[in-house]
Amino acid sequence: MCGRYAASRRPEDLAGIFEIEKWEPEETLAPDYNVAPTKEVYAVLDRPLKDADDPKPVRQLRKLKWGLVPSWSKTPEGGARMINARAETVHEKPSYKRAFSSRRCIIPADGYYEWVTAAAERELEVEGKKKRPRKQPYFVLPADGSVFAMAGLYEFWRDKTLPDDHPQSWWVTCSVITTEAETSPLAVAPADGPHALADIHPRMPLMLTPDRWDSWLDPSRTDVEDLRSLLAPPPPGLMRAYPVSTAVSNVRNNGPELLKELEGPEEGTLF
Repeated sequence: MCGRYAASRRPEDLAGIFEIEKWEPEETLAPDYNVAPTKEVYAVLDRPLKDADDPKPVRQLRKLKWGLVPSWSKTPEGGARMINARAETVHEKPSYKRAFSSRRCIIPADGYYEWVTAAAERELEVEGKKKRPRKQPYFVLPADGSVFAMAGLYEFWRDKTLPDDHPQSWWVTCSVITTEAETSPLAVAPADGPHALADIHPRMPLMLTPDRWDSWLDPSRTDVEDLRSLLAPPPPGLMRAYPVSTAVSNVRNNGPELLKELEGPEEGTLF
C-alpha cells in the first residue's frame, strides 16, 4: 500500500522533470517529509486549460487532495479511505473505473514509507497472544535518486451545498495506484533487514518509468485493455530501502531528519 510518503522537490524542479507547461505559483506547497492522507499534494496531469478556446491538453502541475472522492458520491467523507487503488481491479471498481479511463495523473515523490509486516507477528496478533509490536519503518526510493513517479487517478466532486462561485464548491482529489511488491532483490538493501520490497510489505505504489509518462497522462487513451498494459510493474532492481526513525509514525513529525538513514532497525522494532 501507500499510506505515507515524502515530497520535497520544488515546483520549478518538477516543471523541468515532467515538462510542465502550466502551474500556478499560488498553489506552491512547502516541502513535506511526512505526507499523509487528506493532505494537499502535487499531481502532474494533461488536461485542457479551464475556459481556454483550445481543447488541446496542457501538461499541468496541480494541487490536489489525497483521498479520492468519486464524482457521484453524496458526501466527501469516504475520501480518506480511498487513498489507494489496486492495479489489479482499478478498471472495474465503481469508485475508480471512470477516472482510470480518462483522468490519470502522476503523483511525484522522493520515495515512500512502509512499515515492516512479518507473518509470524501477524499470526500472534490475530490469536491475541502478543501485543502489537513497534514496527520498523523503511524509506523506499529509486536507487539513482530520481523522482519516484507514482501512478495515480484524479476526480472532481461538486459540493452542492455551496454556490457555484464559492472557492470550495469543487474538490479535486486523487488516489495512488498500488501493485504487488517486488520479490526480486533490492538494488541497495540494508545489511540487517529486508532484501526485497515484499519482505517489508506485500504491496507497493506503482512506479512509472519515464518512458510511460506520456502514455499514462494522455487523456485520449481510453481503451481499458490498452490502459491496463501500462499497469505492468517497472523493471526489477531500481529501488533501494533503508530503515528510518520511528518518529515518522507520528504524522505531526515533519522535516528532512525523517529521511535520515539508520545503521539498523531501532531497538524494540521488527527486523
